[in-house]
Amino acid sequence: MIDWAAFVVVAGASLLGTVVVVSLYSLGLRLLTSAGRALVVDPQSFTGAITILTPKRAAKEAKRARKTASANPLTVGQKRLALVGAYTCFVLCIGAVLYGVYLIVPALHR
Repeated sequence: MIDWAAFVVVAGASLLGTVVVVSLYSLGLRLLTSAGRALVVDPQSFTGAITILTPKRAAKEAKRARKTASANPLTVGQKRLALVGAYTCFVLCIGAVLYGVYLIVPALHR
């Protein structure tokens, strides 16, 4: 016989954990972008990319990134605070994942 109350508790906890981890990660990415740290991958160093940028397109994207960075209304202190917040979100996200692994693996409970 299935204990439905326990099933609902586990389903709710897994849903809540998923929402927390995804929210922390997306907030971290948003803060990282606000801090002026655009996530750009060099096409030569990442050969498995779906889209290969031509040198002309890469120069155009770099120009656009510089223009966007110069239009950022945040002060240097606010950018630094956003960067610290982003790294804090990533650390909390990693901590939540590691805690989940700790809960799943019984050998870690000794």
